[in-house]
Amino acid sequence: MPVNPTPLVNGEKANRREQILTAAAELFAHHGFHGVGIDDIGAAVGISGPALYRHFRSKDSMLGEMLNSISQFLLEGGVARAEQPGDPHTVLTRLVRFHVDFALEHPALITVQERNLANLTDADRKQVRGLQRRYVEVWVTAISAAVPGVGERHARSAAHAVFGLINSTPYNRHLGDEELAELLVQLALGALHAAK
Repeated sequence: MPVNPTPLVNGEKANRREQILTAAAELFAHHGFHGVGIDDIGAAVGISGPALYRHFRSKDSMLGEMLNSISQFLLEGGVARAEQPGDPHTVLTRLVRFHVDFALEHPALITVQERNLANLTDADRKQVRGLQRRYVEVWVTAISAAVPGVGERHARSAAHAVFGLINSTPYNRHLGDEELAELLVQLALGALHAAK
């Protein structure tokens, strides 16, 4: 199975840990967390299953690092885009495009994130949820600035609804990536501007 580098750790060239996490994400997305063994992950990166323990304590720790890294990447990317200069509509569009691009480039990670929060340890779940809440707040601020008259509760609900729309991409591959990206951006912005 080919392994593509992902922004799981630093966004730099994939090292062995990143390769393992990328392979695990693909396997977890296709077979479920409980349907994948250490030997399966090792085989996907060309090492024995037990050799994975030189890089990770357990399959649980792999999932924890994977979902924490995704959440941190989204938060940092969202903050960076929100802080760039521009009018409120430009900032909101930048956030939407960032999330759309991530979802299209990393459908396995989106699938794993959606399906596996319950499989995290309590400590990892708490950390992931905290990062996700902060990411949502970046969006709430941007929506509130771009959509006149929207209340905070509506902005928060709209952000979650748009995440659902964008995160549906692993199940929606009827269009090419560029065409689908533009459609998702337009649908997301339309939904957000309707959130009054």
